[in-house]
This record gives sequence, C-alpha cells and structure tokens, in this order.
Amino acid sequence: MHSNPSRKYQPFAPIALADRTWPSRTITRAPIWLSTDLRDGNQALFEPMNGERKMELYLELVRIGFKQIEVGFPAASQTDYDFVRRLIDENLIPDDVTIMVMTQSREDLIDRTVEAVRGAQRAIVHIYNAVAPAWRKIVFNMDVPQVMALVEHHVSHFRMQSDKHPETEWILQYSPETFSSAELDVSLAACQTAIKAWGVNANRKIIINLPTTVENATANVFADQIEWMHRHLVPREHIVLSVHPHNDRGTGVAAAEFAMMAGADRVEGCLFGNGERCGNVDIVTLALNMYTQGVHPQLDFSDITSVARIAEECTSLPVHPRHPYAGDLVFTAFSGSHQDAIKKGFGAQAADAVWEVPYLPIDPADLGRTYDSVIRVNSQSGKGGISFLMEREHGVVMPRRMQVEFSNVVQRQTDTSETEMTGDALWTLFDATYLTTPRTPEAIVCHAHRMTNEGQSIELDVTVNGVRQKLQGEGNGPIAATVDALGLPLRVDHYEERATGSGASAQALAIIEAAMEGAAGSTFGAGMSANIMTASVQAVVSVANRLNARRAAQEATASNVEPVTV
Repeated sequence: MHSNPSRKYQPFAPIALADRTWPSRTITRAPIWLSTDLRDGNQALFEPMNGERKMELYLELVRIGFKQIEVGFPAASQTDYDFVRRLIDENLIPDDVTIMVMTQSREDLIDRTVEAVRGAQRAIVHIYNAVAPAWRKIVFNMDVPQVMALVEHHVSHFRMQSDKHPETEWILQYSPETFSSAELDVSLAACQTAIKAWGVNANRKIIINLPTTVENATANVFADQIEWMHRHLVPREHIVLSVHPHNDRGTGVAAAEFAMMAGADRVEGCLFGNGERCGNVDIVTLALNMYTQGVHPQLDFSDITSVARIAEECTSLPVHPRHPYAGDLVFTAFSGSHQDAIKKGFGAQAADAVWEVPYLPIDPADLGRTYDSVIRVNSQSGKGGISFLMEREHGVVMPRRMQVEFSNVVQRQTDTSETEMTGDALWTLFDATYLTTPRTPEAIVCHAHRMTNEGQSIELDVTVNGVRQKLQGEGNGPIAATVDALGLPLRVDHYEERATGSGASAQALAIIEAAMEGAAGSTFGAGMSANIMTASVQAVVSVANRLNARRAAQEATASNVEPVTV
C-alpha cells in the first residue's frame, strides 16, 4: 500500500460506557425488519430499477415476510412517485405491511411526499438531516443550535401536513444522519427535538433510526453508541429504536448483531447487502445467522436460490458464489478432508437431532438447497467426497481401502484434465476402472459361465491371450471355483456384495480385494449384474485382469521397458 506520509487519519474515540451490558446479552428474538432494497439499494445501482422490476422485487419482499418496506424517495423521482401511487391506488399493500418513504428536511419535499402516500392505510415517513461535525461545518455551514431549529421546524411542518389526511395512520421516522460520526449528545438532542415536535405519546409513537451512515469504527463502538442512546432516549417506551448499518469496514452484520444486543428493536438493510459504497447490512446473512442459533428470523428463506435469482434479475447485480448461505458454492466442499467429515456427518445425523454436520452451519435443505452440490470433486478432493457422490448418485458403497485406491485414479484424472468431475463422470471412470474388460490382447474376457455340482464347480467360456476356451474349476462357491478355473496365483482377501437401485432395475454389485504373486500389494475388482453369481464371477475376472496388468507393468519397469498403463 502506497501511503501519503502527510495524510492524517483520526481514529474514532471509544465511548465512555464502563458499565456496558450488551456483551453479556444474546439475541433471542427477531427484530422488526425494514427492507430498503427499493430505495437505498435502488439508488446504488448502475441502472436504477424501472417500475416493473421494482414491482417484482416488492412482491418478493412481501412474500418473504417483510412487514415494513421502504418503497422509494417519491419527492426526488417521478418513477418512485408513480410506483408509490400505484401501490396505494391498486390496493397492493397487504393489511399487515407498512410502506415507508424518505424525504430530506425541506418543506417542498415533505409536501410532495405527503401527497405521494396520502390514502394509504398506514405509512412511515422518514425525515433525516446530517448532524456530524464534518457535515455541519463543510456541507451545511450550520452550528448545533441551527441544526436543532431545522429539525424542530421540519418535523412540525410534516405533522401539520399529515394531520390534514387523517384517513392515513402516519408514523414519523427520524434519522440523525451521520450518527456514527457525531457526538452522542448532539445526536440525542436532535432526536429529542424530533420526539417533542412530533408529540410522542402512547398513541403517537416514533421510530428513531440511528445509522452508521459511514462505518468508521469497530462494531463494538457502534454497540456502545446504541446502548448509550437506548439508556438516554425518552420516553423510551414509546420509541422504536432502529439501526441502519452500512458496511464500509466490512463489519455491517456484526454491527447490527451487536446493536440488537445493545437495545435496538428494528434493523434496516437490503437482502444481499446492496447499497451505497460497500452496501447496507446484509439481511439474508443477518437473519440466517440468527436461524443457526435457534432463533427464527420471521422471514421465509426456505427457497434461497429463488430469492437470489429474483434479486439478481431485478438489480442486475450478481450474488457472489461464496456469499454466506445464498451463494452457489457455499454448501460445496472440494477439499478432501472437508468432504470426508461432511460424509461422516450426514451418516450420523438423525432427522430429529440438533444439526451437527461438520463444516455445514445450517442444513441446506432448510434453505431449499439440495445436497447435489454439497460435495464436488476436483484435484483437491479426497476419498470422502468421491465415495459420497458414488454412494448418493449410483448406490455404490466402496470399502475404505477401495475408496483410497479409486481416489488415486480420480486424482490422476483431475490433475490431467484440470476440471471438476461430476457424479456421472465419476461413474464413467469407475466403470472403466473396475467393470469394463480392458481392450488388450492379454486380457481375460468372460463370455459365459455355468455352475454345476450344486454350486461347487464352474465352467467358464473365456478368451485368454486371444484364444477362446472353456475352463473348469472347483471350490466352495463361485468365487473360489472361478479362481481355480483361471489357474492364477490369486489370493482373495476380501469379498462383499451390495444391491444398487431397487425394484426391477436393481443390480448386484460384487467387490473383491485380491493379491497375486508377482504383483505388489492388493487391488480391487468389481462386477455388476442382475444375478449375484454372475456379478461375483465378473469381479474375480476384473481383479485378475487388474493384477495381471500390474504385474506386467512391474516386470516391464524392471526390464526398462515402457509399461502399459491400465
């Protein structure tokens, strides 16, 4: 980073709150949510939404369960004005939903705003003005008494104008803009001025909204500011204390969580954190963080992929693939150790038990996500992920040592191709490795078999070294009899059979681990058929071919001859 040696930055001073209580509190209920996607989020877009895109997103916000939605800045935009009137005139606001509109502290803008929302059953009008020293000095050239006079005048003006339309229930929201950068006593004075001018009582409440207009300190400092205001605002019982965190330092979610612990009743933000500069607080992340702690956020994100797609379509902003909870890859593990732990976690997780799957803080199914992409295979993957996909998509449960062996085969493939492997690609590789007879002259090809003598003898119709012949063998079952018939120094170390699929499409999978004199180590072979005896014979032939190839490769290497890769 190239720094300017003459540039000076002023660190934000900590709040004198030695008896703070918020660090020992936990979040136990959902706040009142206010979506500002259609206003704050919209004004931050390259191309603001037109009326139809705003309507699509508005309807999605209603479906999700937002009870308060900021729908625009009607005094500043004809598009916003027309949109607000359409919501009211076409009766598109559910009885349990309250719309909010914003206006600056100017009489003409307040009048236009009241005109835009008159006739609504209920409306929040958000009036704001900046109170921090830099804005007072640089932007408005006002001292503190002048700021207080401005607040008193414009809130009183709004009260007078709104009283002309008693058919609408009017709610004032006042924001001391730049609160996070202002002196607490100045912010408190501005809020108390608005409270007095509005005439707050049991039947006439107010929303006091405290924004991190520019996030300029650690999240704990904001929590201290909120707790200080929570203690000093009066009459607190008639005040809804709201926060509007921005994300300039990347800690908007933490600031909102701490603020709720410090006394905030309400949170404003956007679905995926859209907004000016680095955005508003991300409501999806904030809400689902609560959900993972056993607190229902009272918002419906049970189809998070659909929510993300609608937001992308309406805003033309992509949701990052690693976005918490909603990104396309957040429930995907490529790392081998992660895959192994997730696979074991799924195996141990009971339906009615507390969720406890390693690396997955939330059940993807709760968000409408399938397990299809939880584990995906690339060059970083291990046996756990590979076996998970093979079991889930093809019903193939491999013994642990076979998982290790096959993962090495997959590793070579992914290193060569430098691409991700799908479940179907894994099956193709498994089939080529274990089930398909190699197309080499020395490969054993079994055309047919017949058991005799009550399963103690077998007759094989095979081609060996290019010569078709019949071989006979005896043993205490088809595997031992097949080994005897082939006449190879084959030692079977392990055998298991499993069913794949169900009903008429069910197949028997036989897996054999064997060793052969002259070939280092053991290896696996497999056979698959509707008939378990046939699958067992195929598995013996499979492992024999693989061990023969290994022995030939070792002999070729010892003789400095280029080996054949099988």
